[in-house]
Amino acid sequence: MYVITAASGNTGKEIAEALLSAGKQVKVISRKAENVAVLVEKGAIAAIGNVNDIAFLTETFKGATAVYTLTPPNFATNDWRKHIVEIGNVYALALAASGVKHVVNLSSQGAHLPEGAGPVSGLYYVEQALNGVPDLNVKHLRPSFFFSNLYGSIGMIKHSGINGASLNASLKMPMVHTKDIAAKAVEYLLSLDFQGNSVAFVAGAKDYSMEEVTAALGKTIGKNDLPYITFSREEEYNGMLQAGLTPSISHGYSELYNALNHLDYLGGGFERNAENTTPTTLEDFLQHEFVYAYNA
Repeated sequence: MYVITAASGNTGKEIAEALLSAGKQVKVISRKAENVAVLVEKGAIAAIGNVNDIAFLTETFKGATAVYTLTPPNFATNDWRKHIVEIGNVYALALAASGVKHVVNLSSQGAHLPEGAGPVSGLYYVEQALNGVPDLNVKHLRPSFFFSNLYGSIGMIKHSGINGASLNASLKMPMVHTKDIAAKAVEYLLSLDFQGNSVAFVAGAKDYSMEEVTAALGKTIGKNDLPYITFSREEEYNGMLQAGLTPSISHGYSELYNALNHLDYLGGGFERNAENTTPTTLEDFLQHEFVYAYNA
């Protein structure tokens, strides 16, 4: 039996469906039954509860062949990093108590930085917590910048006619589709060929700069002259507050983007190779997904 946390999310749902298609027994964790109803119809077992509940998780994890863990987002929190670290500690305690032997954990590129990378530095401590569980074999997936983050630009493009962030315009970084992350997780969950604790990067098809992203984005939506504006950290932070994000979330994104610009965020042992390069390109995402969301 496999247990999938955050099973209604972008990666969790894809992973659960793939394991069910492979004939595996799958238990899906969700806060609300309706969020995983489709998976239950396909044969999954629902476990309804919160991932900050050690007793619930311990009971849910018992007997699992492997578990897929991630820290669900909480955009209402007043301390984003603390939320992430606390969930990681709960996972570690529940995994130790339940006797699970294999975990695939969704982390992030940059999780080698214990400070200075916003929420990703919280994931450093999640990795450390899981690594400290006796006799647990952990594969930490460290994906790069998600294509789906670009949905956050839709309002700016429509209302201001620009795309922008505090990311340096010419900074090239890996970008990845969540379905490729899910596919990589499924590979490890089915093979269970990892021992101890180790890291696997998931780097997308290639590296892109925000200038390149904006040019491709503009071409896709019929705005060939769409400019990319590099905001100051203060401008970006204030803009996120005005958009309704909490100070903690706004500060976290600001610190994360600053890390991408200035720290060894893209390091941590990362080198692009055939193993961490995945198939979905930016153009695939823009033409088959982003454009429909933009026009909705």
